[in-house]
Amino acid sequence: MNYSTLKKTVALSFASLMVAGLSQAQTDSTKTTATTTSSETQTAKVFGGLGQYRKFSIGINGGVTSPVIATGGRNNDFNSHSVSYGYGIYLKEQLAHSFALQLDVTGGKVKGKNDPAPTATGDYVSYDTRFWQASMSAVVNVATIDFIRRKNAVNFYLKGGAGMAFYDPKVTRVGADEFHFKNPTSDGSHYVKEFVVPVGAGVKFRLSDAVALDLGYTQTYVDADNFDGYNKSYPTKDHYSYAYAGLAFTLGSKSKPVLEWVNPVAMMYDELYDAALRQEVEALKGRVANVETAVNDLKKDSDGDGVADQFDKCPGTAAGSVVDGSGCVIVFPKDTVAPTPAAAYSNIQFEFDSSVLRTSSYPVLDATSADLRSSGSAVEVDGFASSEGTAAHNLSLSKDRANSVKTYLVNSGVDAKKVKVKGYGETNPIADNSTEEGRVLNRRVQFKKK
Repeated sequence: MNYSTLKKTVALSFASLMVAGLSQAQTDSTKTTATTTSSETQTAKVFGGLGQYRKFSIGINGGVTSPVIATGGRNNDFNSHSVSYGYGIYLKEQLAHSFALQLDVTGGKVKGKNDPAPTATGDYVSYDTRFWQASMSAVVNVATIDFIRRKNAVNFYLKGGAGMAFYDPKVTRVGADEFHFKNPTSDGSHYVKEFVVPVGAGVKFRLSDAVALDLGYTQTYVDADNFDGYNKSYPTKDHYSYAYAGLAFTLGSKSKPVLEWVNPVAMMYDELYDAALRQEVEALKGRVANVETAVNDLKKDSDGDGVADQFDKCPGTAAGSVVDGSGCVIVFPKDTVAPTPAAAYSNIQFEFDSSVLRTSSYPVLDATSADLRSSGSAVEVDGFASSEGTAAHNLSLSKDRANSVKTYLVNSGVDAKKVKVKGYGETNPIADNSTEEGRVLNRRVQFKKK
């Protein structure tokens, strides 16, 4: 069988295994979809840590080796290449859903020859290299075709790492017997030791939570030109490939889900949909509603006298009544004239370059607040300034004065949405700014009831 025919046979075998694996994975995923929740969602939480999963697995595989690689390049020193056999075992720790570290130990043979065979004495005819290789690689799951299902069943991965290879190239030359590339050491060993870099790709099919079918291909780059026992092309480096099929077995307690096959999206959905969590959210909504009701009760003032119902000892007082802190009408002695109520909506005056309310303004503001609360009316609060200073400073000062009045009204129970604020600076004076008396009158806030 020539190399081209063997390549086709290997490709067809690989395709057949992939179809079989997809069929098994599809059946298993369909069964899983029929359940309401998967085993992962019953025992694992999204942010529960690695301890809740099975992370370790071992794998065994076997396949074919070749001196050529799929990505091209003919750095080998023989022009015709034979397919031989390889085998391996690995231990893998899954550190995340899509990332793992894997320790591989691989062995086998790689063979090649010159075709047509040379005739000159001493020319190289063929080689046969037995090898052992140990390497540590990072494995990254780059895609899955079953991600929309509750449990992944097919993962595509890439891998790459570094390690050491121990190999014994045996070479045959015209007119000479087969010989080892390296002279034996004191213990009789002919093995060469070199640094290697393996890279590859593969696809894994979940047959069950404990077993998976693993199909892959690895290209190994040797940091030397002696893998085929011939330094003909130096300083180019040798390489070889290994196509394999095998089984992976998950280790650990069956009560834990397998991290490699977890679907994070399904887990998050299950956790958010958890009945206990939903009950807690509804209970929290109820507690918030109770707090809001209590706050509204504290603010409620049915008779509009400025004292909340919770503290009003005299509910139902007539509008405009002068009450004390407990909401009861103040009764003045008959021989005493009751104070004249302050006129609501009168202008509020300010000191020079100040937005702080005078205490003398409180009666007007209290009367204005009482009227707004009882009538439900809206008001526009307009701030003004005298002409000292720049126009920009006076505009800012007028806004601050208007906001001081609004703050007082809102704190006294007026709905903030019913109070609109505007600043006019030194415009629209009501008195002559050339005199101090006029400037005092212009430092003001005035009201426009809506």
